[in-house]
Amino acid sequence: EEIVLPRRKTWSKLAVLQTLASTVNRDPTAAHYMFQDDPYLMPRNAANARLYSLSKESGRNAAKYIIKNFPQYFDKTFAEPNIPCLMPETLTPQIEGMSEEALKERIHLRRVKESVDLFDQLVQAGTPVSLETTNSLLDLLCFYGDGEFTPEKEEEKEDLEEPGVCLFIDSRENNNAERIFKIMPERNAHSYCTMIRGMVKHGASVKAYEMYIDLLNERHKADVHTFNALITAVPQLKDRFTERWELAKVFLNHMAQQEVQPNLLTFNAVLKTLRRCGAVGRSMSLLVMKEMEALDIEPSFATYDHLLYIFYKGVELCPSGLMSEVLHDVEKRSFTPEDPDDANFFLTAMQVCCDLKDIKLAYRLNKAMEKGDNWKFLDVDRLNTYWSKFFSLLCMMEQIDVVLKWYKEMSHSLFYPTPKNILDLLQALDAANHLELIPSVWEDVKQLGFTRRQELLEELLSLMSRDQHPEEIQLAFAKCAEDIKAVHEQTGREAPVEWTGSTLGHVVLLFSRVGRTQDAWNMMEHFQKMNRIPTQQVMNGFLNCAKQTNCPDEAIKLVKLAASLGLPSSQMLKSRTEKEFELSEQQRKALESIKSDSDSSDSDSDSDSD
Repeated sequence: EEIVLPRRKTWSKLAVLQTLASTVNRDPTAAHYMFQDDPYLMPRNAANARLYSLSKESGRNAAKYIIKNFPQYFDKTFAEPNIPCLMPETLTPQIEGMSEEALKERIHLRRVKESVDLFDQLVQAGTPVSLETTNSLLDLLCFYGDGEFTPEKEEEKEDLEEPGVCLFIDSRENNNAERIFKIMPERNAHSYCTMIRGMVKHGASVKAYEMYIDLLNERHKADVHTFNALITAVPQLKDRFTERWELAKVFLNHMAQQEVQPNLLTFNAVLKTLRRCGAVGRSMSLLVMKEMEALDIEPSFATYDHLLYIFYKGVELCPSGLMSEVLHDVEKRSFTPEDPDDANFFLTAMQVCCDLKDIKLAYRLNKAMEKGDNWKFLDVDRLNTYWSKFFSLLCMMEQIDVVLKWYKEMSHSLFYPTPKNILDLLQALDAANHLELIPSVWEDVKQLGFTRRQELLEELLSLMSRDQHPEEIQLAFAKCAEDIKAVHEQTGREAPVEWTGSTLGHVVLLFSRVGRTQDAWNMMEHFQKMNRIPTQQVMNGFLNCAKQTNCPDEAIKLVKLAASLGLPSSQMLKSRTEKEFELSEQQRKALESIKSDSDSSDSDSDSDSD
């Protein structure tokens, strides 16, 4: 019997870790992994999360700065075995003297000022510098400008589509990049392309276009990256929509004439230009997509992002058919980062779902986002914004049980609710008649640090005080009202939250419905102190509370307050107090002695007429 040996399987270096990771699910109670090193720094809200994440990144940059500027303190190797790629790079120049090799080394180490100074010394000494080295210096200058290398610029450089080619140029006239370019005895296509791309990146689009004309006059050919940069700069070169599209077509025709093969970034640049071409963009963008298909170029997330922006960013929304087709394509493929704008797709797509009010499309988009490594396209800020939009749509379109399930799973792990999310949740609870859950929402509001948000406090109090509820719920509402009262009375460095007439009235009603007469009266006194007018509902609610707790003195105080404010309801409150309370002789005299401002003014006018 023949034994057939199976083909050898080659595993990736991360295969074991990936297998272990697939056995672990996300913990809905845990914060983002970057915050788990120090429980004290667990963020409470999106602002804290952003601050803490930026602080950690700032710490990394500070460490890189120390290693770069003080390499002598990091020359000892303690690791056994030593792993060179994990050790700090040697950033100190090793070649001394004035030579082209020394210039190459400083360019490689990205010593901008030293490279320029050494180049000038070589030129002044009459030492020729090769065209390749001069182009490398141009690359360095166009990316970093006349400033020095920093870790932030290094990260930006890593994001470029072609390592080693620069995309930044100093804003000053006759900066080192332009000065060196002008004194070059010989220039090739690389020299021109570097300057064009640097100028476009900086925003000097007109100068970049002029440089491109010079390139054509010198009978050089531009590369695909230069054409991509020029197409991106079209909106800065032309004002009218049709002129922009015509100029973009000119660059595309030049690519065909120079036999330059377009790539994905070329078509993304065209679509990015069409975003700023109005109706022309809508009519031409689908033709661009067909041309991509004809050349067998697969779209990236940035391609779909531009397409959605063109068709859905306007007063009149396009039907959902295009969005559904985009999601159909996204669901079939796995994506890798190919364009810096790839990270914007999920935010744009979720905003389209919200504008269309289509929860089914949102579910499909979310499933696509969680597929494979697609979630990596969203950093902490984008992830929070994405889930915030998704949750607002859920509150608007879904049943309350589904909304609460998502809220429990997402809150504080996937995203930090914004004040708008809390308002949307309160409106969903109101629509589903589940106001008994408001106290738990208030606890989240306190944890998120939104207790000083006036619009949130107004909405919470309004919903709690609008209707009468069972006693247990009313007691929980009164506890929330007590917390809100404490927020308004806080003293400290921050300015206190100001009372409004409506918030005062809501708190009085909530205290009155649980029989807290004295607390309710303390709030009623604020109306006179702050020159606010209580509503008829508030005064009736307080009077009912005083009747329920048999507090005629508080009822008389209410009549005095209404009379001092000149309210027409004071007589009605007075008569109710006489009929519904058992008053002592002294209390009855005190009640009869109360006259409203309108009564006193009438008596004054009668005496004047006599």
